[in-house]
Amino acid sequence: MMHYLNVLFFDIYPYLCGTVFLAGSWLRYDYGQYSWRASSSQMLDKKGMRVGSNLFHIGILGIFFGHLFGLLTPHWMYEPFLAIATKQKLAMGAGGVFGLMTLAGGFLLLKRRLLNPRIRATSTTADVVILAILLMQCILGLTSIFFSLHHLDGKDMMKLVGWAQTIVTFRGGASQWLEGVEWIYRVHLVLGMTIFLVFPFTRLVHVWSAPVEYFTRRYQVVRARR
Repeated sequence: MMHYLNVLFFDIYPYLCGTVFLAGSWLRYDYGQYSWRASSSQMLDKKGMRVGSNLFHIGILGIFFGHLFGLLTPHWMYEPFLAIATKQKLAMGAGGVFGLMTLAGGFLLLKRRLLNPRIRATSTTADVVILAILLMQCILGLTSIFFSLHHLDGKDMMKLVGWAQTIVTFRGGASQWLEGVEWIYRVHLVLGMTIFLVFPFTRLVHVWSAPVEYFTRRYQVVRARR
């Protein structure tokens, strides 16, 4: 039974989530552009917004790129100058800092969304649920640090790296990498993939519209009327 569950969640589920993530985002952009927005509530009430939003977004960006490069960078690229054990300690330290930032900021934003009458009135169920899921994922990630303290050699981390790289390179048998891995890492992976699954149906789609062109745009010329 466990074998079939492992195959389902760690061999099949990743591709299901990835397909829905990409296809769903494209379809929503193509057919639902009026709903393609961050739905910012800053205009309704700025109290607590700046601190909570900055902590949350800086933290979650640090976590995302940390996972992206940490899991998908081939071992041979850093092997000559970075030991596996050192990489794990760096990941634990950086993940702890960014995780606490995300948790603190997310809690402030969730509290604001639930307890502020004006913001609560304009919030959808999906707004509250996705924020709660992100906080749950953050708590799981922070908790996993304590499990990592029991094996600082980095071997379990490299199992997770092997699983992720097997998935993105479309090789079979990815679930075999997770044999002997603690349950909390498995739950963390499943919930993380579920976030990609529900991504197209929430306000998270505004991530695709990050204003990166702002840094390369031409300066706007303003002339005074004579």
